[in-house]
Amino acid sequence: MELQQMRYVVTVAETNSFTRAAERCLVVQSALSHQIARLERELGAKLFERTSRKVRLTPAGAAFLPAARQCLDAAERAVTEVAAAIGEVRGRLAVGLIPTVAAVDLPGALRDFHKQYPAVRINLSVGASDDLVEQVKQGIIEVAFLGLPTTARPQGVNARELARDRLVAVVAPDHPLAEEQAVDLRRLSSEVFVDLPAKTAGRAQSDQAFTSAGLSRDVAFEVTNADYLARLVGQGLGVAMLPSAYVAQLTGVTTIEVTDAPARVEYVIWGRVSSTPPATAFLSILDIPVESDEEGS
Repeated sequence: MELQQMRYVVTVAETNSFTRAAERCLVVQSALSHQIARLERELGAKLFERTSRKVRLTPAGAAFLPAARQCLDAAERAVTEVAAAIGEVRGRLAVGLIPTVAAVDLPGALRDFHKQYPAVRINLSVGASDDLVEQVKQGIIEVAFLGLPTTARPQGVNARELARDRLVAVVAPDHPLAEEQAVDLRRLSSEVFVDLPAKTAGRAQSDQAFTSAGLSRDVAFEVTNADYLARLVGQGLGVAMLPSAYVAQLTGVTTIEVTDAPARVEYVIWGRVSSTPPATAFLSILDIPVESDEEGS
């Protein structure tokens, strides 16, 4: 069993396509298909169900995939560690972030990191805080930037608090509230809301605040992308509550202080298992010493 074969299996599983997998792996499709078929013969089991329209993992393929990923990660880590031993930082850095991260100038940090370590391949993924914590635990990403209610803290990972912020109301410029200097949650509870999906950490901040105040609200629109959320608000479809540091970069909307607004905490997190050289170097760019940081409980 070869690493290249496992890499092909993982890529097909990620793309659900032999054609796209071959393009990503920079090989012709026939060569990729041949290697996977050879691996299937060696294993004595089919890894994929192939039809004219789609490709999906068989139960055997689903069982094989996690171990294949672990082998590839181990091989890449070995190469990275050897490079680090001779004074080079290379390999891969996977970074996750929430859409509203504001405590860190992430593009600027990545620019500085890339200038200093050009051999490191960087992968960015955007997601919800809870999902990012799980991905760091599983080693899918090395470093992530989160936003959580003040009542929560990342669990099972190393965590460093970056900043605290309060939510503000965001409305369309022609909304009746746009002329107000400040409002409270009771006044906002009569409005129609645009918000992040239920049960996400970003949504929980507002939900908990209204519940604690004994109030309910109507969330008519759920959006996974904060920028698009602001666009819906700008069209007058509802109001929203977003971190004040984040809304400073938005256009086409009006911001109003909320006197009893909930707060959120932004964290950077990384895995409890020894950090990879690229992750350690990136955290160093942010002036975060890995060795001395306190672990999430």
